Amino acid sequence: MVQYYPAHFDASFGALSDATRRGVLEQLGRADASITALAERFQMTLTGMKKHVGVLEQAGLVSTEKVGRVRTCRLGLRGLEEEAAWIEGYRQLWAARFDQLDLVVEELKQREKANGRKKRK
Repeated sequence: MVQYYPAHFDASFGALSDATRRGVLEQLGRADASITALAERFQMTLTGMKKHVGVLEQAGLVSTEKVGRVRTCRLGLRGLEEEAAWIEGYRQLWAARFDQLDLVVEELKQREKANGRKKRK
């Protein structure tokens, strides 16, 4: 059955797919920063950083405020709780599957041991 997830998942995961944008989120987790300061920190052009911040802003992960000529960035109000819950669901699914695989492997090892003992006699 096909499951549909909130549309913002695509925006969130798309925003998180880039190392620079993840770095920007980490930086903003420590303190608000201007786009200029972020561009300097990541050694990129102002235009490039504006694009990255725009992607994060569209995903709701960052908000910006312009005061005079300075645009300040801060973490957005929307967190990643839904995305984290979605990932956790799959983590649990895979953990359960690996646990089952471990049981099968252990059973095969036991059979192999038992068959090895019989051949030696």
